[in-house]
Formats: sequence, structure tokens, C-alpha cells
Amino acid sequence: MSNANEKLRMKPVLALLAVTLLAGCAQQRDVTGGIPDDYRTNHPIVISEKEQVADIPVGHADTKLSITQRSIIEHAAANYRSNGSGVIHILIPDGSPNERAAAKLRGDVAATLRKNGVKPFNISSERYQAGPEESAPIRLSYSAMTASTNTCGQWPKDILDTAQNRHYSNFGCANQSNFAAQLANPADLLGPRATSPIDAERRIVVIDDYRNAPTPEPITAQEVEY
Repeated sequence: MSNANEKLRMKPVLALLAVTLLAGCAQQRDVTGGIPDDYRTNHPIVISEKEQVADIPVGHADTKLSITQRSIIEHAAANYRSNGSGVIHILIPDGSPNERAAAKLRGDVAATLRKNGVKPFNISSERYQAGPEESAPIRLSYSAMTASTNTCGQWPKDILDTAQNRHYSNFGCANQSNFAAQLANPADLLGPRATSPIDAERRIVVIDDYRNAPTPEPITAQEVEY
């Protein structure tokens, strides 16, 4: 009987202990919360195919590409080869004061693209409507894999509302956006690249230099006078 009574007295204690433990777990889950407090989660970088546009400024008297204009084309061609697909469009302004100069440069633009590795069948030339009072650029338009994040500058709540000590909504957005814009190859976020082949000749030279290096002289203790 004593054992039975003792068991009956222990049941309320065990039940109270179980409730206390459950309450503690529930409180811990509430502290962490279901709302993420990591800027990388709030502003994730997404890899998707988007239109890329490179504007080439054109003067009224231009008859050939300048160094600056050519560098813009070369940079666009390099990005197209790395991340682009489909056709790269050369858009010539129509109706602007510099439309004749832009039309003269169309051939040089196409030649520069071909010289930088763009296939001739992937180059298209079209016109777009420009205003009569603006000096419109030649535009290179193509689709490419791009890393981007959501739109920054969102302030849905008062920044002083910090009772839960959480990041504000826009925290880290600029950092994520700048990081995505600086990626030379957005595919690097999806996985590592394949290793390059070993340069056996260079490896032999380095190993021979290590083996044939002269033995350094031992350092002897020297007295220092102050």
C-alpha cells in the first residue's frame, strides 16, 4: 500500500514537471520566432535570366568607334559569352539628331562583336524610336543569367520599433544587391567550377627549385649592447 500511495503522490509532481518543460520549449520557440532575422534570408540572391542593356554614347560627328565606345562593346561581348544566350541586338536610334552617325557606326559595332567571339548569326540589327531632341545611344540588348535580389528601400514598419531587437526590413538589402552586381559569373553561387588540368611542367620546375635551394646558414646567437 505504501508503494501505491507513493506512486499516487508522484503523479501530480511528474505532470507539473512535464507541463513546465513543455512551457519552456514553447517559450524558446517563440523567442527564435517564425520571422527570419538573417538579411541573407530576408533578401535572397536569385539567379535568373534577364535582359541586359549596354548603352553606347554617340556624338553627331562620330564616324568611327572611339576607345571608350569600343571598350563598352568589348565588355558587353565578354558578359554575353560568359552568361548570355540567344541573339544580341544592336538597336540604332531613329528620329534623333545623331541617327545618321549611329547608322554609320552600326557596321563597326557588329565587327567588334564578331572580333570578340560573338557568332555572326547571333547578331541582329534593329531600330528603336528616339526623341527628336535627345542624343540617343546605340544599345546592345541580350538575355543573360543574372544574379539579383529583391527591391531595396522597403520600410513597412517604424525603424524605432525594436522591442524584439530584430533587424529592420531593409537591413542588408544594399549589401546583397551590391554583392550580386559584382559577380562575374552568377553560376558560381549554384556550385563550384570544375578543376582545371594540372600544369605538370610548371609543377616540376617548382619542385626542382625547392630541392635545389641552398641550405640556409644557421643563425648564431649574438650579444646586443644597449
